[in-house]
Amino acid sequence: MANYIGLIHKDVDSDYGVSFPDFPGCVSAGPTLDDARTGAEEALALHIEGMIEDGDSIPEPSSLEAVMAAPDNRDGVAILVKVPDADQRSIRVNVTFPEDVLRQIDLFAQDTGYTRSGFLARAAKHEIERETRRKTRA
Repeated sequence: MANYIGLIHKDVDSDYGVSFPDFPGCVSAGPTLDDARTGAEEALALHIEGMIEDGDSIPEPSSLEAVMAAPDNRDGVAILVKVPDADQRSIRVNVTFPEDVLRQIDLFAQDTGYTRSGFLARAAKHEIERETRRKTRA
């Protein structure tokens, strides 16, 4: 299982953001550090899954020294983010959405560095976890 470096950033009046120097466009955010880290793992897994689906090659993880040598990365806090095992295979499904909703999904996914599949998987996991937490508190 590979580990990639994620950089946590925090601006005033914003959530904690996580970016990946090895995967430009792969970003995540969360209101707490724990949420940001969890989101980073999900975002990286989904981003890599999308790259594999698209036939793109997956880069080797950069060293911490190489990442932090870039001036733009020096204001971030480096964390290691693991990539899940490759035995979690993807299954193609056919779903139907209203055209305007699909357009919103695609725009949001593109703006946040996800593939359509990656975004939908993350949104589904988020809602499942939210409902599970709600049920355990009740």
